[in-house]
Amino acid sequence: MLNLTYEYKLIPTDAQRQTFDLWLNICRKVYNFGLRERKDWVNSRKCEINSCSIKQEYMIPADAPRPTFARQCKSLAIAKKLIPELKLPHTHVLQQALRQLEAAFVAMWERGHGFPRFKKRMRSFVFPQLNLESVIRFDNADWVNLPKIGLVKMHLSRPIPQGFDVKQIRVVKRASGYVAMLSLQCDVAVPQAPPSGHGLGIDLGLKHFLATSDGELIDRPRFFVDGQRKLKLLQRQLKRKKKGSRKFRQIDRQIAKHHEYISNSRKDFHFKTAHHLCNWAQTIFAEDLNLKAMSAGMMSKHTLDAGFGQFLNILGHVCFKRGAYFAKVDPNRTSQTCPLCQTHTGKKELSERVHRCQTCGYETNRDVAAAQVVLQRGYTAVGQIAVNFGEG
Repeated sequence: MLNLTYEYKLIPTDAQRQTFDLWLNICRKVYNFGLRERKDWVNSRKCEINSCSIKQEYMIPADAPRPTFARQCKSLAIAKKLIPELKLPHTHVLQQALRQLEAAFVAMWERGHGFPRFKKRMRSFVFPQLNLESVIRFDNADWVNLPKIGLVKMHLSRPIPQGFDVKQIRVVKRASGYVAMLSLQCDVAVPQAPPSGHGLGIDLGLKHFLATSDGELIDRPRFFVDGQRKLKLLQRQLKRKKKGSRKFRQIDRQIAKHHEYISNSRKDFHFKTAHHLCNWAQTIFAEDLNLKAMSAGMMSKHTLDAGFGQFLNILGHVCFKRGAYFAKVDPNRTSQTCPLCQTHTGKKELSERVHRCQTCGYETNRDVAAAQVVLQRGYTAVGQIAVNFGEG
């Protein structure tokens, strides 16, 4: 089963834009009410019978079942008869808000995420059951037919590939406007490409964004750091405005647009870099880094600005799309191992940018040597003969 997500720009009318905002606000209320219900149930089970607080406790009957997605959907159906506002959005849209809440709790239980928090704003809602006929074309324009909203004009920047069905549509609100994310599905099995052709190891860093085993160094663009001056000026202006005024909302929108511009620039750089690597290699290996620990260190701002996690995800997607093999290897001591003789050279200071092996005399850039070690470990993991690097 092959799944793709295509993103298209929506061009709604003023009435449709108000409907989108209203639905997002209702979805936020449903999400927060469901979270409040689950949180109260959890708090009522925390107190031991012999050590209750002298101030207050959550009192919920002992036989009250734990709020789940199915039970909260039934409660939502009952609430729609009592609250007319809940009848405005489509039923599946509100159910998807509760499903999003369930996914947040599953991530907390299984992946170690924190306890879900209440939302100040909801940025998207989902229509989970649609088909290809929802995207139509007439009057020389492209439209998407959304339930209970109608036809919304859409900029079909690229055609939907043949053989794919539209399974769901997510409407996302951004600073630049609304976009529709179409989830496409095709009933076909695509095996991963085997390791073949020219191999490439990459080492990610902050001095250079990445270094390849072929000796190429790609500089790191400082997206957030370069845009920080403009953000500082805008936020200083925002602080002086009255909250909720027209000028306050105008400057707040400018800040949001600038953040979106930084995010789009970073993603564009990641895609171009991934395609550049695939132009030169059919097998790519990267380090399986602990990105969470890296983003909590002294260089956290620069690490998050580089977006290593997003780049590795994009690189894996681009390799799959272009038929290249991609895998991650053990990152431990890649910069402390000589790629020529495999000697442990010891820990290096960050200021030491040249790899010099006292055993074999091999000398090269520190990041390039680490990328060469990554390539050797990748070939060893897939059962192929590792490459030896000489001084040439």
